[in-house]
Amino acid sequence: MILPLQITFRHMDPSPALEARIRELASRLDRFSEHIMRCHVIVEPPAHHKHQGFLYDFRIDITLPDEEIAIRHAHPADHAHEDPYVALRDAFLAARRKLEDYERKRRGDVKSHSEAAHGWITELDAEQGSGRIETEDGRLIYFHRNSVIGGRFQDLTTGTEVRFAEEAGDLGPQASTVHVIS
Repeated sequence: MILPLQITFRHMDPSPALEARIRELASRLDRFSEHIMRCHVIVEPPAHHKHQGFLYDFRIDITLPDEEIAIRHAHPADHAHEDPYVALRDAFLAARRKLEDYERKRRGDVKSHSEAAHGWITELDAEQGSGRIETEDGRLIYFHRNSVIGGRFQDLTTGTEVRFAEEAGDLGPQASTVHVIS
């Protein structure tokens, strides 16, 4: 890893062998993202669990230009984590998967689902089969009867609370889907 790598041993003496393994695994992360700005690995001594023995805990914080990736407890109840090298391997595998997800989103390979907008029906035109939704910020959004999902247009009333997906229409913003909030 060319960018800064910080290794912190908490409540235990540093281990040169473990530190070397951390550096080796961290250097491999560059294969999955060239956008890593910083990587911080925290080594915690084994914590005693009721059903298992002493389990090592590795935390990995990765800083990227527009996101922070934090790996905590890759497999918290895995008996194999009594071996620090197994626990370390699993933590870095989890970090790799998160980096791969980050890069897929960055490239646009994964659709990001924005949260559905929210509002209330303020106008209904039964003859035209359309209406308007007022958003929380006061905008008016047109919708057509065919946009109503999970209900019937004729059952709608003004003041009904709805979730909707907004898109650009020919005459301004419109709702492509409208879901009644019960």
